[in-house]
Amino acid sequence: MSPVRTLTAARALILIAGLLVVAACGISPTDVQDRGNAPTIKVPPPSKTIYLIKDGGLALEPADVRSDSVEDLLKALFAASTQPMDDRDTALRDFTYLRSDDSLNPVQRDEIRLPRTSTLTVYISGYGTLSKLGKAQIVCTAQQEVAFELVKIVRQNANRPPKSEGRYTCGELK
Repeated sequence: MSPVRTLTAARALILIAGLLVVAACGISPTDVQDRGNAPTIKVPPPSKTIYLIKDGGLALEPADVRSDSVEDLLKALFAASTQPMDDRDTALRDFTYLRSDDSLNPVQRDEIRLPRTSTLTVYISGYGTLSKLGKAQIVCTAQQEVAFELVKIVRQNANRPPKSEGRYTCGELK
């Protein structure tokens, strides 16, 4: 027998042996079978609430906002001080919301998005004393967004240097 025929015969034997091994694995082929819906989780809807004062303490109240962003919630919180309220109140009547800044740098295009925490700085204006309950309204409303570990409140009034009102968590002020 020539060496080429021997090589071809050896390859054929290896192929046949491979097919026998695969066929003898004990698993019979089946068609695709429907086993029900894919597993899913239910994510709670975003919070559209703000903290107002009821019976001398903080109370979550629905907010009329177009999104659940912290910016929109804080705008709604300060706007509530100009609205008539039945059994609720606010300690922010003499204050105006200016803006807020997140301490995190913007996420870069190729950066992996990981759960992170940061400080949110809330800028307000006004000339009265910002009470502990007023600070709690701001901080607790902002910290509904769990990424904010701390909330810093800064007062900015015209012709005066900015004044820090402190850094807080909701738990410290409740």
